[in-house]
Amino acid sequence: MLSNSTKSRPLTFTRALLGLLLLFSAPAWAEESWILIDTDELKLSVMSGDEPVRVFENVSIGRNGATGSKIYRDQKTPLGSFRISRVKENSRYHLFFGIDYPDLLYARRAFEDGVINLEEFESIRRAHENGVEPPASTPLGGFIGIHGVGDGDLAIHEEFNWTDGCIALNNDEVDELRKWIRLQMVVLII
Repeated sequence: MLSNSTKSRPLTFTRALLGLLLLFSAPAWAEESWILIDTDELKLSVMSGDEPVRVFENVSIGRNGATGSKIYRDQKTPLGSFRISRVKENSRYHLFFGIDYPDLLYARRAFEDGVINLEEFESIRRAHENGVEPPASTPLGGFIGIHGVGDGDLAIHEEFNWTDGCIALNNDEVDELRKWIRLQMVVLII
């Protein structure tokens, strides 16, 4: 039997619903290039409108899967619509393309559920209003993005979901992805 950290996972209702919403409601940003990450298929697609331009297969996600209610250190990849908030060259993981997690939807839900307080919610809201990366110091965590393997073991990357919540490609793939990446680019994780 495979453990939870292996790369085989069933389709969930939440992921299926997010995919259907995308298909039937083409938002304005879908006219530009954007990124679609399918956490069930473990694929990252660079999209132009509704057509894939390049598909990267066998990406790794959080070792504990994906979720619509991520919290700090749960080792899960957040589902939702985000934007590229920073590009870090020469990172520990080769290249790092940060996303603006937690977004306002996560923050609002967490505030209503008592996971974060008003001050933490407001700091996340202000970050989004100012177009800067949200704080990673709340109970929701942060520093989520797309990155390479760096000096890590490629065999582990090919066999297991190993990240703390990020999406990982091998170093050559993340180098190739770099040519499409731009700040504020939409990243839809389903």
